[in-house]
Amino acid sequence: MVRVLAMIAALFWPVSAFAQQTVAPDALKLTVTLEETQAVPFQNEMVLLTIHGIYRRHITLEKLEQPDLKGFNWMQLGEDHWFESVVDGKTVKNMRRRMALFPEAPGKLEIGPFIHHLTLLDEDSKWFEHDIRSEPLTLEVKPAPETGDWWFPVRRLEITDRWSNAPDQLGKGEGVLRIITVSALGASPDMIPPMPELKSPSALVFAHPEKRLVDLSPDGPVSIAFWRWTIKPRKPPSAILEPIAFSYFDTVNRKRQRAVISAQKVAISPAEMPAPLSIEARAEPSELQVWWIVAALIAGSAIGVFATGAQGRLFSFQAWGRRARLALLKHRIRISAQRRDLSRLRRACHALNRMLGEKPERCQLLAELDHLLFGRNPDNADLARFSRTFLASL
Repeated sequence: MVRVLAMIAALFWPVSAFAQQTVAPDALKLTVTLEETQAVPFQNEMVLLTIHGIYRRHITLEKLEQPDLKGFNWMQLGEDHWFESVVDGKTVKNMRRRMALFPEAPGKLEIGPFIHHLTLLDEDSKWFEHDIRSEPLTLEVKPAPETGDWWFPVRRLEITDRWSNAPDQLGKGEGVLRIITVSALGASPDMIPPMPELKSPSALVFAHPEKRLVDLSPDGPVSIAFWRWTIKPRKPPSAILEPIAFSYFDTVNRKRQRAVISAQKVAISPAEMPAPLSIEARAEPSELQVWWIVAALIAGSAIGVFATGAQGRLFSFQAWGRRARLALLKHRIRISAQRRDLSRLRRACHALNRMLGEKPERCQLLAELDHLLFGRNPDNADLARFSRTFLASL
């Protein structure tokens, strides 16, 4: 059996070899070209590469082998495009592949030859293998400029600022979801700057994990980053969010630009605001009762200490003031939980935590409280259970 197969291979080998020799030099052509640019590209700046094959022979099988592309990060911009065209009055087949290259180092970088492995048919309808190669290329790359900031070269940048609902028309106790979308043509997803910190002196800001994706186009990859925050005014009726800014390099106009997302006001709708309270109603009677009780205890203890002499020990009004403040904050936590006053409950818990010294277990409970306040169903949060657990941890 082995001898038979060897004899068959020997019979077909001369035909195959002869067919390979009959391929005309202009019958198959593979070229690789770099996009012409107005300036030498910087590190990480996108350079477009086009591989174009023209074939005047019938192809049964094909596989395009690309070089190692050492020193480049790269993306293939979609699938290979096969089409027909007319050259010198004859119909020929074409293959085109587009790639985006991102040079990772400065200097002269080499792009080796692409090899197209083809299986062709000869005049006797016999298959034979034939390879064509492109010429190697060299690309000059300049080092990225020293900016002291995030290096972000991009051909086109678009930024949108969207909100789940009108940020200045919130209902009482409501929060709002802010989504900033950064869309960059000619950049890979990792080139977009990290998600910034959204700052506000008067709002509670909960950052969500960012999301990134990429869409491929003939002009290069379009990378998109989604930055998301849930925001709630800390002290109603309004809060100010500080602006967000980052730098980028415009590779079309060859200059550095600065993208600025302006400051934004988050506010409760005037229709949701409660009617003004009278001077007499601004202090809760329950808190006044607590203060009267504490004041009476301080006075009684002071009289007792001074009356008995206490062997020269001085009465510490500072210690009693601390105890009074502690008792008042505990009372506020209980009352706020009963009345479901979320913002006041959070302020009292944080004030008490700072007063007693921040402990890991209390910080964990406060983090759980933030999840309750900014969750999907804050109205269903068991605040009574939380207040009991928090006070028990003191």
